[in-house]
Amino acid sequence: MVTPKKNSKTTAEPDLTKGAEKEKMLRQFPPYGTTNGNSTGDTCPTCRGIGRIPRGHQDQLVAVIPCNDVRLKPRRTKLYVCVSMAVCLLLSCLILFFLFPRSVTLTPVSVLSAMVYFTPYTIEMVVTNLINITNENFVPVHIVDFNVQGLVSDAVVGKTKISNMTAIQSRSQKSYTIQIDVSITDKGLTSYCKLSSIKIHTLILELQMTLNISYLSHSEQLSLDTFEYIDCGKNSTIPHPVR
Repeated sequence: MVTPKKNSKTTAEPDLTKGAEKEKMLRQFPPYGTTNGNSTGDTCPTCRGIGRIPRGHQDQLVAVIPCNDVRLKPRRTKLYVCVSMAVCLLLSCLILFFLFPRSVTLTPVSVLSAMVYFTPYTIEMVVTNLINITNENFVPVHIVDFNVQGLVSDAVVGKTKISNMTAIQSRSQKSYTIQIDVSITDKGLTSYCKLSSIKIHTLILELQMTLNISYLSHSEQLSLDTFEYIDCGKNSTIPHPVR
């Protein structure tokens, strides 16, 4: 019995077809790693050239993206960067505008009254003044204390300190009434204030004001010197503006 020979052409045709498909696939997808380690390409960073992913390392997959992939070139990148820079610059300018320290002004307004009391050797007076404090900041200003010192002919005749003043709200002005006790012991001044032949006994009182404030996490001191005239002969001083 003769065994029929196999047709070699039939066996070779599938091999040629597979080879052509493999060559076509390699042209479309260049070789990246190999299972036998004989490839001329680079080693796959994930499978290390063995063609398989080690068990337990599935979360360490590395995706190889072609350089001409559109995902690597997002559209309008320059526009987004410019818009982001403009928004950051605008926010910075707004923060600087609202938090930049501005001036706090202390202004004497008027003398409200001067109560005079005669003693055998001195003249005691209670002088009441009206002052304004203006806050130009966009944050409240807290008043730590307010000191007033009265002088007549360069001699200190009275002092007062106030520590319970309320805060000044942002962009506002507030008025305060300040009283200072004045004691005149100079013999010449006491004689002048007690003269009955003079109707108005004008006395120049110098006020040295010091205001300690705090805002925006820093402290500041305001100083002001002003002069005002009062009648030291009797309780006749009427409210008048400070000159």
